[in-house]
Amino acid sequence: MQNLMPIFIETLFGFLALFILTKVLGKTQIIQLTAFDFIAALVLGELVGNAIFDDKAGIIEIAFAVLVAGIVLYLTEIITQKYKGTRSLLEGQPSIIIHKGKLIREEMKKNKLDINQLQHLLRSKDVFSISEVEYAILETDGTVSVMKKSIHQTTTKQDFNIAPKTIRLPITLINDGEVLWDNLKEVNLSEGWLEQELTKQEFHSVKEVFYAEWNEGKGELFVLPFTEKET
Repeated sequence: MQNLMPIFIETLFGFLALFILTKVLGKTQIIQLTAFDFIAALVLGELVGNAIFDDKAGIIEIAFAVLVAGIVLYLTEIITQKYKGTRSLLEGQPSIIIHKGKLIREEMKKNKLDINQLQHLLRSKDVFSISEVEYAILETDGTVSVMKKSIHQTTTKQDFNIAPKTIRLPITLINDGEVLWDNLKEVNLSEGWLEQELTKQEFHSVKEVFYAEWNEGKGELFVLPFTEKET
């Protein structure tokens, strides 16, 4: 029971010290953390955690550990502000993953991003079909900034007194050269229909298709190849 009070005091002090350090450095939103900030947060937490349960470490040791980490973070912020060349190394840089409606697979591979993850990020921006996107940028904090194609921007049906239609989610039918049979069955489409639609778009095999989705509302199959076809 006697050991609990020192742990309580040290934990409370460590929490307050990290909170003050966070305020001083201006890191008020977790979603804005870069990879470097995330690593720094883990290191700070580990330092404070170890100090709390180390019998030989007290408040002074915890304060010193937080102070050193804080100085390193503060100096890093100054360096990235003063020397632009260090920003890409310490903070990372945005990557264009959709350019003029086309997926940039090299950038996706470089950032370890697959189609399912991209779809998730787009849905968080209220974009439910890759075909609606003109540009998409993967930011350094892991979020995606999206610019929709002009035809999908702004104007509402209410502005023109048009009766709303039933909205249906686009269904992924092909992912990385493989047919998703469960999805194909879910929308009551056949393998023959899929082959016919691919032939219309000059694809001779499913293996040539990187991604394909069926948009029932538009009545069209949106297809992206592994490599751009020569024109």
